[in-house]
Amino acid sequence: MNKEQLLKELNFKAVRSSGAGGQHVNKVSSKVELTFTIEDSLGLTDEEKELLLKNLGNRLSKDHILTLSSQESRSQHRNKELIIERFFNLIEQALVVPKVRKATKPKKAAIAKRLDAKKQHAEKKENRKKFRF
Repeated sequence: MNKEQLLKELNFKAVRSSGAGGQHVNKVSSKVELTFTIEDSLGLTDEEKELLLKNLGNRLSKDHILTLSSQESRSQHRNKELIIERFFNLIEQALVVPKVRKATKPKKAAIAKRLDAKKQHAEKKENRKKFRF
């Protein structure tokens, strides 16, 4: 993953933020929307693209475009910084390949120990029963 190349490929759009804000809110576009097309990226290898498409499938549009937005700050520049940081965190998490689970069997000693405990428990229960002639 080439971060510099990915930064060049990001598209930003500033729009008016929702919510309260007084007189200033209708004049300033402080909300930042980031769009990124995974398939057209030159900063990702083919394997990385496949991983992203698989792991971020529910966050992508039909055209495989990732869209993120930030309106946490009143500053457009701060929102842009936040959205870039969130974008790279999301990409790094999606590129992590989980370890392959190896199936294992319990050891013979563990099986014997479990069966002995079962027998002792059953014996204890059996001894509680009333004796009949």
